[in-house]
Amino acid sequence: MSGEWGGLPTTFWIILASAAVTYLTRAGGYLVLSRFKRIPPRVDAALNAVPAAVLATLVAPAAVFNGTAETLTLAICLIIGLRVPMMAMFAIGWAIIVGLRAVGL
Repeated sequence: MSGEWGGLPTTFWIILASAAVTYLTRAGGYLVLSRFKRIPPRVDAALNAVPAAVLATLVAPAAVFNGTAETLTLAICLIIGLRVPMMAMFAIGWAIIVGLRAVGL
């Protein structure tokens, strides 16, 4: 029986292992930081930079490797994101990408 181990499909074991590794990573980070009475300034600065770094890794490939509509939408959202709340920017960006794709860009 290829693709099975212990009577269960391989996909089940992959999902289970992924869940365990994700949990251990999150719990491990908490346990390490809970040992500090005060978080050092460098660690605090690094943790504060994580959301921006994750966002950049998600947005940059879309700007570089996708079409004109995506690049234009990202540029517009960058500008309007400085003026409007985040949820409004997401809604406006969604409307722009749908419109640009509808006209064939």
